[in-house]
Amino acid sequence: MRVFITLVLSLIFWSCENDNLKPNILWIVTEDNSIHYMNLYTDGGAEMSQINSLADQGVVFDNAFSNSPVCSVARSTLITGVYAPRVGTQYHRRMNRVKLPDDVKPLPVYLKEAGYYTTNNAKEDYNFIKDGEIWNESSGKATYKNRKKNQPFFHVQNFHNTHEGQLHFNKQHLEEALKNNNLDSITPFPYHPDTPTFRYTQSLLHNHHKDVDKEIEKFINDFENEGLLDDTIIFYYGDHGGVLPRSKGYIYESGLNVPLVIRIPEKFKKLSPFKAGTRTSTFVEFVDLVPTVLTLAGIDIPKSIDGKPFLGKKLKKSELEKRNSAFGYADRFDEKYDLVRSIRKGKYKYMRNYQPFNVDGLYNFYRYKMLAYKEWYTLFQDGKLNDIQSQFFKPKSPESLYNIEEDPHETKNLANDIAYNDVLIAMREDLNNHLMSINDLSFLPEPYFLKNGIDDVVEYSAQNKTLIKKLIETSNLQLKDYDVVSSQIKKALDHDNPWVRYWGLIVCSSFGSKAMENKDEINTIFENDSENLVRMRAAEFMLLNDIELSDSKINSLLKKSNFEAEANLMLNTLANIKTINPKYKLNLNKNVFPENWIPPMREENALVNRRMNYLTENE
Repeated sequence: MRVFITLVLSLIFWSCENDNLKPNILWIVTEDNSIHYMNLYTDGGAEMSQINSLADQGVVFDNAFSNSPVCSVARSTLITGVYAPRVGTQYHRRMNRVKLPDDVKPLPVYLKEAGYYTTNNAKEDYNFIKDGEIWNESSGKATYKNRKKNQPFFHVQNFHNTHEGQLHFNKQHLEEALKNNNLDSITPFPYHPDTPTFRYTQSLLHNHHKDVDKEIEKFINDFENEGLLDDTIIFYYGDHGGVLPRSKGYIYESGLNVPLVIRIPEKFKKLSPFKAGTRTSTFVEFVDLVPTVLTLAGIDIPKSIDGKPFLGKKLKKSELEKRNSAFGYADRFDEKYDLVRSIRKGKYKYMRNYQPFNVDGLYNFYRYKMLAYKEWYTLFQDGKLNDIQSQFFKPKSPESLYNIEEDPHETKNLANDIAYNDVLIAMREDLNNHLMSINDLSFLPEPYFLKNGIDDVVEYSAQNKTLIKKLIETSNLQLKDYDVVSSQIKKALDHDNPWVRYWGLIVCSSFGSKAMENKDEINTIFENDSENLVRMRAAEFMLLNDIELSDSKINSLLKKSNFEAEANLMLNTLANIKTINPKYKLNLNKNVFPENWIPPMREENALVNRRMNYLTENE
């Protein structure tokens, strides 16, 4: 009897001790990688045996989403657990870093306070000011191996070979590759032209995935040799969606739907409501990773976190699989501006294009370093694309609705199909409620935010809450019949607040020729408004509707800009006009801006330089 009691007490003690153990957390990250390129998710995708092996031992999430389709914004969201447009980290590349609210801290800070050794090898790419050193180590040499004995660790290992830059080969490389590669097994996506260039680009990306898989295998073998697999929860994910044209930088599923595989060892299986070797339909957003890791580490989740944990002892699989929504945001990518928001809910995807006259294919220096982009645009100009392939270079609808199960590549917009009207209205309302709840800062132009909000985003957000609500409501006039809202548009154009006028003009440009009754008022705004950005929006309406504007007036307006970010936003309008109509001729004064605004092309913020070169390249 005494032996039995001793055994029971030992088991209880072991169980309690095991419950108090802190797991190591390992994040394995590949760059620029959506589910569309991996055979774990998609037939014909790249074979990644090491990731498949992790999947066999872990849980595959079929509905994991980056909130943004680009590195710095996605990573800023990942490491803070907050939606980027709520705190001003939504622009890529950053012109200035944002000071985070006092109640928002990067994940490693919380973990260090709880005794974890935190290491990152090697990419950060955050759009916020780091308050001190947030990692114990963050470099190409950072390693969990430098921790103290028995100290739990959080390690991030980044693998870069799938990054967009790996597809920036030249024509000579392509010609040589086409001699030696059989591309019959490659099936281009339906929105891509089926050409050797696109087939080879996709094939090369698959090869990069296989190369990265070998690197991951080597890393995990070393990890296993250290005897750490039984003590470590492993996350594998892509840092945002893919990199073939119309993915990175765009909030289609190819830009947002990322692979996510999580392996939880036997001793921590109570922390997972999912069985090993299974798949789950649970929706996961990047904002959810911070609260999930905090829960696994036994740390209380701060109220400032937007996400929700999806692993932990108290969570139930049946409840988690009721989660079926994710939000997406796209703003500025390098020099290219747009404003797009999305919500995925179950099988439906709703996209809101707030500036639908901005074509997806709007020129972007870094994107167009890829030969596939250049060829796609040339084929469009030559009239050699079908309707689906041409969509990329044409104005968009203000809102789009897709059935992802039936149309995974989002080529058939159901927004005008009366059979889906109830779904459309419900998802439109869900998105509007979300934007209001986070007080989406993007409805005020980025240059205004940089001048007024970057040092105290909480105060800036509070001061502008009523105005942002008004701007969202004004933008939504696009969704009505013009005759129904024409009087409201006129009031917006005559409003005392310049940013209401700004959005009134965007709405006019969205309606195109239907809004021509306002042309005299818009011309007056162009000539006299107090805000340069408002004047350029007036010019935008006129240029989109073939109303003649003299080069001298455009140059004069640009010259009035005394702020680089403002100039870049104004140049976006002219670049869009040129992308739509390559024959558009603007005699732009190359010396209109100060010399220090035109740094070398590879400098991080050489945005004005890139736009000016594009706008004047044929002169």
